[in-house]
Amino acid sequence: MVAIKRWFSHIFIPPWRWRLAFPKAVLKDIERAVKQSERLHNGEIRFAIENALSPGWVWRGMSARQRATQVFSNLRVWDTEENSGVLIYVLLADREVHIVADRGIARRVTQPEWDAVAQAMQEAFRLGDFRSGSLKGIEHITKILATHFPPGADNPNELSNSPVVV
Repeated sequence: MVAIKRWFSHIFIPPWRWRLAFPKAVLKDIERAVKQSERLHNGEIRFAIENALSPGWVWRGMSARQRATQVFSNLRVWDTEENSGVLIYVLLADREVHIVADRGIARRVTQPEWDAVAQAMQEAFRLGDFRSGSLKGIEHITKILATHFPPGADNPNELSNSPVVV
């Protein structure tokens, strides 16, 4: 029953729904926050928003976490010199946020730390505050990365700071 309910939520979410949660002004704020964040550490942050999964994927039981891992790969978040990429993945149909970190970061930061940030973001999103939830999530990630990966003398921007809608 839950699978069918989830399937329907993915089918019937309007394709423009993401624009209500993340209008252009919010996307620009996220881009600025990522750019500012990356000055404070050697990590690279990507922010991805997905409205819904394809009905076939949902029917076969693909979880939001599995999709986040796929998006991490598809966006090449892993493709940084120090394996320091972090993906913030938002799946609107499931109302879930997942944070996937590359192996260089995962060695020092545990998944429960990322899950706590994702949970805080989800709580803000449940209240309809997508801007604040996103910016506070980026702020928390910044603190984590600055603690474990302070910026070096050479800190190139290896991944786009712009949020992507997949």
